[in-house]
Amino acid sequence: MDPEPNNNASGSGNPKEEANLKVPSKDPKKKDDKKDEDLSEEDLALKQQLELYVERVQDADQGLQKVALESMRQEIRTSTSSMTSVPKPLKFLRPHYGTLKSFYDTMPVSDLKKLLADILSVLALTMSAEGDRESLKYRLLGSEGDIGSWGHEYVRNLAGEIAQEYAKRVNEEASVDDLIELVEQIVAFHMKHNAEPEAVDLLMEVEFLDLLVKHVDSTNYKRTCLYLTSSARYLPGPDDMSVLDIAYTIYTKFEEYPSALQIALYLDNMQHVKQVFTSCPDLLRKKQFCYILARQGTSFELDEEMCGDDDEREALQEIINNTKLSEGYLTLARDIEVMEPKSPEDIYKAHLLDGRASAGASVDSARQNLAATFVNAFVNAGFGQDKLMTVPSEASSGGSSGNWLFKNKEHGKASAAASLGMILLWDVDAGLAQIDKYFHSNDNHVIAGALLGVGVVNCGIKNDCDPALALLADYLDKEDASIRIGAITGLGLAYAGTQNEQIRDKLTPILGDPKAALDVIAFTAIALGLVYVGSCNEDVAQAIIFALMDRSESDLGEPLTRLLPLGLGLLYLGKQDSVEATAEVSKTFNEKIRKYCDMTLLSCAYAGTGNVLKVQHFLGQCAQHLEKGGETFQGPAVLGIAMVAMAEELGLDMAIRSLEHLLQYGEQNIRKAVPLALGLLCISNPKVHVMDTLSRLSHDADTEVAMAAVISLGLIGAGTNNARIAGMLRNLSSYYYKEASLLFCVRIAQGFVHMGKGLLTLAPYHSERFLLSPTALAGLVVLLHACLDMKAIILGKYHYVLYFVVLAMQPRMLLTVDENLKPLSVPVRVGQAVDVVGQAGRPKTITGFQTHSTPVLLAAGDRAELATEKYIPLSPILEGFVILKENPDYREEA
Repeated sequence: MDPEPNNNASGSGNPKEEANLKVPSKDPKKKDDKKDEDLSEEDLALKQQLELYVERVQDADQGLQKVALESMRQEIRTSTSSMTSVPKPLKFLRPHYGTLKSFYDTMPVSDLKKLLADILSVLALTMSAEGDRESLKYRLLGSEGDIGSWGHEYVRNLAGEIAQEYAKRVNEEASVDDLIELVEQIVAFHMKHNAEPEAVDLLMEVEFLDLLVKHVDSTNYKRTCLYLTSSARYLPGPDDMSVLDIAYTIYTKFEEYPSALQIALYLDNMQHVKQVFTSCPDLLRKKQFCYILARQGTSFELDEEMCGDDDEREALQEIINNTKLSEGYLTLARDIEVMEPKSPEDIYKAHLLDGRASAGASVDSARQNLAATFVNAFVNAGFGQDKLMTVPSEASSGGSSGNWLFKNKEHGKASAAASLGMILLWDVDAGLAQIDKYFHSNDNHVIAGALLGVGVVNCGIKNDCDPALALLADYLDKEDASIRIGAITGLGLAYAGTQNEQIRDKLTPILGDPKAALDVIAFTAIALGLVYVGSCNEDVAQAIIFALMDRSESDLGEPLTRLLPLGLGLLYLGKQDSVEATAEVSKTFNEKIRKYCDMTLLSCAYAGTGNVLKVQHFLGQCAQHLEKGGETFQGPAVLGIAMVAMAEELGLDMAIRSLEHLLQYGEQNIRKAVPLALGLLCISNPKVHVMDTLSRLSHDADTEVAMAAVISLGLIGAGTNNARIAGMLRNLSSYYYKEASLLFCVRIAQGFVHMGKGLLTLAPYHSERFLLSPTALAGLVVLLHACLDMKAIILGKYHYVLYFVVLAMQPRMLLTVDENLKPLSVPVRVGQAVDVVGQAGRPKTITGFQTHSTPVLLAAGDRAELATEKYIPLSPILEGFVILKENPDYREEA
């Protein structure tokens, strides 16, 4: 029988409930008499019986003692009660607790003494004073019997007392072996009775999680690991990593390799990844692993140990290299019937506005054409055809794509040429063939754009013959700065996250080149930061540090100089403490950039960790009211809040509230960064309250705040086709029809919202918000840092920074494929994901679902599950490419 959960108070250390339980023992005598009258005959008999036992226990005759103790034990164990009250025997034995305790102290050591200790241990459940831990004391003195026979409540209370006792003993450096034995019993009991979270909590308290591995079995390992991975987010380092290591061990023990692989990627532990490949014999499952690696954007080379057969290994490597991404994306587009190219006018929908705006928009200005170039590139991204750049040549022999190109001025042509790369995104062969014609142009800007376009097309796709490196390397040493920047950024995008040494050898000398222009050096730092993102590479770090130290006073005031610390920060993205040595060096920089560098490094190093202390640190930096000129570092600090807090939902909501406060009390330089931080927190996830805040800010008196808010409206709606945001942006386009720079921002935002005609997402988190893709986050962070100074960068001649967003672009799809990797349409249920951690039974993981046939789109916070038993998915998380194999036990229903 279970003594009821009310006593859990003593386990959880809640004094209020504890007090309620103990009131009866302090009642005056007359109440006792009265109570005796109130009891039913049955209860009265039980009470007298128990009192008799208590007297007999103190009898000199050991035989009598034994009978009395055994009967008492029997009564306590078999007593049943409602779940809200103390079991009767415990209630009636209360007044005698003191008597039994003092008698116990006088007893000689014997088996009987141990039996009494067991009973006292159970009585202490409701009787002992707060913090005395008597239940545990008598348990350790008692017999080593089965702990579960006294009921769940007793076990839970013991677990609570063990945690306190353990902490005390560790402080006093006393032995804890006896406690660990007891812990083993309790954990075994909890695991048998579906209380995995309680077992895990207890083991965490006594720092003995390794015990867990031998107690999990095939029925409860999934729930145990789910609890471990979810709690890891809220643990301080290095505990969080050790918890995930245990989860990894458990998953591999039960051959749940896809989940083990996801944990290995979260830990960024390539040894574990290798181990998953070598442990799993099944080729189909290995293909699924490759899809998971490709989605994470990890560059990973398979060797013979992981896959013996050369042809198979080549097929697997192709999946990791993402070569099939374009094909899968176009399958989705055909299925949803959105292959028809869209023009910028289809997005602006000017006819829905009243007269004044549409009249002003007909002017053919270079700024508006540039905006249309970007909108066209984002909307038709990856579709391979549009109405401006890839129009088939009919009238003129040169094709009309040249015509659109020359509707842009100077550096505008660079973005126009590069937009071709975006339209042919992921389709390397077709992309390079179409971009090739621009390499023969006489205009340097067009060549620069073509170089950048090559980088964009190759973004996220790896290729054995390295076409991007072959094409771009020759242009790195050209005289013209724009061509060099095109080639450098092209390499940065094409090889982001690959840690390719050839590129390091080619780019690091540029950083030390005294003749190189500042913008060339700034983009080189960013490109190196992207290629070596999260690698903590010392050589690259040193090269960037020296480049920063060589800058003159006047250079340090330039907005572009701020990209150098960012390039440095990207090397440590998400790597926490590894940044400390570099952060120390940054304290020796010129004071103009010292603070800025410090904030940027910290925000990158702790990005996606959810580290509360760092968020507080950044908030503290933002609270200072400073003179003009000395406050540029507060921008990265505000973005830092978002970068750190985006790790989990709870921190994210708290960060949104803190940012609201900064809006009310912050200076202008903080206010212009807040919308960008909100944009990062809710990227591709249009939350209504954030949307309203940004809508309010988009009419702000300060132009910079308004521009940041407009761009962020685009970011939170990126790739969602959200009708409400689309409406807001249309209205803004008529509101700002006379202000060219704000109108430009509105257009860019419209391009973001309709990105990929609503099939793409910019969210760096995937696999049900568990994994963070470092290259995706790096691309977004570069864009947001550039937006901290809109006028100089985005609205100046460096608007192609907008193409960095390509690093984060991913189809937000679920595409199921058969064993030959051909698309396979099956019914799936798609609904809002529900958090089921630690819930009893088999709760539903999605709510409010609809059933569709794959391929399907997944919005932020959606989860899919198969609606048929005919196939078994090889990945526990249905996102991206999922291989299905036929279920051998499936029988068609007649």
